[in-house]
Amino acid sequence: MGIVSTLLRAVTWWNGQTLNTQLFTWRKGVKVGEDDAGNMFYETKDSVKRWVIFNGESEATRVNPDWHGWLHHTWNDPPNKTPLIHKAWEKPHQANLTGTVMAHAPAGSIRQSRPQSHRDYEAWTPE
Repeated sequence: MGIVSTLLRAVTWWNGQTLNTQLFTWRKGVKVGEDDAGNMFYETKDSVKRWVIFNGESEATRVNPDWHGWLHHTWNDPPNKTPLIHKAWEKPHQANLTGTVMAHAPAGSIRQSRPQSHRDYEAWTPE
């Protein structure tokens, strides 16, 4: 690991775990499991504190609902030990797409298509 990457880990939290998180995980963490995205889930030995180490960018919507429930103590057993029963109508987890090309654009949005004319708009030009 180079000096620059070590310094970046010391001052940034959005590119994976920081040095403090890594030290806390090493000292007190017990690995509970890993999800399909490669995120790793930990808890303390007394199961009081639970956390996730993201695989890549730290974005909360990258945690699927099964693991989210475990992280927030909605249920005690992690989904890799006691899988949740999913209904046929449930869609698979999808990360937040806001700000990307794949973001939702409702009908009539200027992102759908460019309007042909702007008759109700007249640009102002200084004279």
